[in-house]
Amino acid sequence: MAVYARQGKLVDLNEVINPDWLAENYNQGFIDTNTVQGADGQEMLGGIFNRINFKSAVWYPKDDFEEAGYEIPETWDEMTELMDQIVADGDAPWCIGIESGGATGWPATDWIEDIMLRTTSLENYDRWARGELEFTSPEVRNAFEVLTDIWFNEQYVYGGRQAIATTNFGDAPNPMFQQPPRCWLHRQGNFITTFFEDNNPGVTGGEDYDFFYLPPIDEQYGKPVLFAGDLFSMFNDRPEVRAVMQYLTTYESVQPWIQRGGGALSPHKNANLEDYRSEIERNMAETILTATSARFDASDLMPAEVGSGSFWKGVTDYVSGSANLDQALETIQSGWANVQR
Repeated sequence: MAVYARQGKLVDLNEVINPDWLAENYNQGFIDTNTVQGADGQEMLGGIFNRINFKSAVWYPKDDFEEAGYEIPETWDEMTELMDQIVADGDAPWCIGIESGGATGWPATDWIEDIMLRTTSLENYDRWARGELEFTSPEVRNAFEVLTDIWFNEQYVYGGRQAIATTNFGDAPNPMFQQPPRCWLHRQGNFITTFFEDNNPGVTGGEDYDFFYLPPIDEQYGKPVLFAGDLFSMFNDRPEVRAVMQYLTTYESVQPWIQRGGGALSPHKNANLEDYRSEIERNMAETILTATSARFDASDLMPAEVGSGSFWKGVTDYVSGSANLDQALETIQSGWANVQR
């Protein structure tokens, strides 16, 4: 979308849709994400979100979790206490795997993005996604160090650090459903529930598993959410196209998807939470609606040379132990040299 905008192919939706309506019906983050440079170098609204998915989720085996007496953490410190309690009870807190064939490494990028939103400003997050804040910067390095504190602690990860790079992302949560569970926490987007139920027949959402919001780290950055999803842009300025674009900013346009179920979430502030078919989807939607900020998956915003190139490689090298942190950050940053601005 940003490329089309720079090429002058898109209509500025600020001229099509009342900005007051957008501000009233969307978290500002959904608007900021789609605000890009046009061909004249000026900012324009290149798209509007219609359907989204939620990424800032930590999944856990609900029935076993409650039986063990564990409590949902509200802060990062409380989550650390929970992790230490699970270790004291003889298990590993986290189920983590980043193997995904030619896309190996992508689950780690989502962790870094969520941590960035919790440890630095939205402005820095946006600059990072645009390549203006380098991977070698203190802000990004700090996010990697927060991840390192969990991932490289052999007691915190099922199978230890060496298992992370070789465990398929869809298989990683399977030990969570063993009896008793061998690991208890899995951070992943809401699509992962399909893997839960396909890999572990009979597992049911709301009974055998549930989620909690990945807690804030620094309170000054509020309670942000990381998301991905579907956006619509306008290439031709005709009355009927304007009508469709305006309709897509309404909850009614996505309501049938919501009522059908299956993971679709609405970004619209006037969404009817009662339309969601499961308590999990309803709680996710409510978390999105009450978030202090929202940002799109940064690696997906970055050019492919970085977001699905050097980022995946560098983080995998780091996790596997074939590179130290400095080397990994340099590797990732070098991907920007191949991007045509």
